[in-house]
Amino acid sequence: MNQEISLADIKAFTVIAEAGSFTAAAELLGCSRSYLSRQLTHLEAELGVSLITRTTRAQRLTEQGEQLFSHCKTALDNIASAVAMTMDNAQNLHGHININCVGGFLGEEVVANVVSEFINLHPEVTVNLDFSSERVDLVLGKFDMVFRMGALADSGLVARKLMMIKNGVFASPKYLSMAGTPQHPKDLLRHQCISGSVSHWEFLHQSDVTQKVEVDIVGNVRCKNGRVMKNIALSGNGIARLPYLYCQTELDNQQLTPVFDDWFMADSPFYLIYHKDNYQPERLKAFTKFVTEYFNHHF
Repeated sequence: MNQEISLADIKAFTVIAEAGSFTAAAELLGCSRSYLSRQLTHLEAELGVSLITRTTRAQRLTEQGEQLFSHCKTALDNIASAVAMTMDNAQNLHGHININCVGGFLGEEVVANVVSEFINLHPEVTVNLDFSSERVDLVLGKFDMVFRMGALADSGLVARKLMMIKNGVFASPKYLSMAGTPQHPKDLLRHQCISGSVSHWEFLHQSDVTQKVEVDIVGNVRCKNGRVMKNIALSGNGIARLPYLYCQTELDNQQLTPVFDDWFMADSPFYLIYHKDNYQPERLKAFTKFVTEYFNHHF
């Protein structure tokens, strides 16, 4: 007996058994009666048993045919149900989205607000929003999408740029009056700097961008949360590298001030990253479209 039984032959057998005749089964499957007969003959030969006793006027299942029909009908119904559920999940706006995101103001305020507005529009979609800062593997990991800031390695994933983020170094007037105001990026080596995930700071000159100065800063605080870094700087405990987006209110209120007039930092791109998938579920397509339109409108 050949162990590689044709699923098409199994399906033909179950339809014949359920329909009660070759003619009715052929109409259901859209094929000829003779083709169905050949499929059944082939299946019986492979199994080495007779499944249907047939005459010119009637047919009935043999004992082995009854057993096979009972199990195969259940199995085929389960397959049909699984296929329908998979297509439904792919084509309709419901299901779950796992998202990993940078923390701080950008994640906890901006991205969190995007997610909130999306699920208001699509309440049948559930979202897990994770703010762990470690790099995640979208292929092997549990996340569908990742929000990231900064340069990306070529990973073969789709990286949709959402915005460019302006960066700067800031301190409170209290700190600058106490420690003095740096005049050159190298002066930062004599100051307390609040370090995030990046301790190698690069500066360009306002009048000549070919002038680049690189500084490996030191300080008494290292933290990967921009909100915490801002609060430490507000307390007068050092100089922080932050996106302007994080501290615009404090700059407007003169609680923080830019350290340099003549030097600036390059902008950082902010990306939505996801799998390159030709058959992406509809909920992920809808979320990607919503995020893109949100950032285009607000930023």
